[in-house]
Amino acid sequence: MSEAIRVESLFKSFGDFEVLKGVSLRAQKGDVVAIVGGSGSGKSTMLRCINYLETPTAGKIVIDGEEIRRRDDGSPADRKQIERIRTRLAMVFQQFNLWTHRTLLENIIEVPVHVLKTPKAEAIARAHELLERVGLGDKADAFPAYLSGGQQQRAAIARALAVNPQAMLFDEPTSALDPELVGEVLGVIRDLAAEGRTMLLVTHEMKFAREVASHVVYLYQGRIEEQGPPAEVFGNPQSDRLKQFLSSVG
Repeated sequence: MSEAIRVESLFKSFGDFEVLKGVSLRAQKGDVVAIVGGSGSGKSTMLRCINYLETPTAGKIVIDGEEIRRRDDGSPADRKQIERIRTRLAMVFQQFNLWTHRTLLENIIEVPVHVLKTPKAEAIARAHELLERVGLGDKADAFPAYLSGGQQQRAAIARALAVNPQAMLFDEPTSALDPELVGEVLGVIRDLAAEGRTMLLVTHEMKFAREVASHVVYLYQGRIEEQGPPAEVFGNPQSDRLKQFLSSVG
């Protein structure tokens, strides 16, 4: 099995505040890595650094064998490389980030047509397939404002899939949803995991992480406190902090 994502000694500071303190992580192709931890532990920042939505202060990031080239100040040395790598790492955000003035179909075809130069007819056909797949086949012409949060997040997942990514990054994909809508989004993610999609998933849904992840990482104050297979991390935690965290989230 080949490596999809490698992060080595990742540091990130905002001014004097150090959020990530030397985090290292690997995901093989087909892995589902669940990243858990309390608020402020650095989970979302780590995800955003991987695709350079945040600029790491130090460290190495390798995507599918290609290292992201950096200047001395940490900024990307090659913008085109970042743009190319972002199409391999589709990200799904907490707040959906759909364009509100465009229909679901238009949201999904935007990057394939304008960035990847996919023929429009091909992109439209693929968008309809993806909407069908996430249970929104009849919503192609709907605008985001007329959909529930769960429907919007499923549309955001369809948009992420439209670039045919090598890996998907999920940043708390259910945290903005009403409880009754969480299951429909987790169901789509579960199906993607069953297909063998490579995923890094920041989540507070512990039961879901236990069932779906192949590897779990527990972050505490910017460091990896513990990691391993879900049965070990959840069933036999070693560190007192992880034990306390798991008891606090039930």
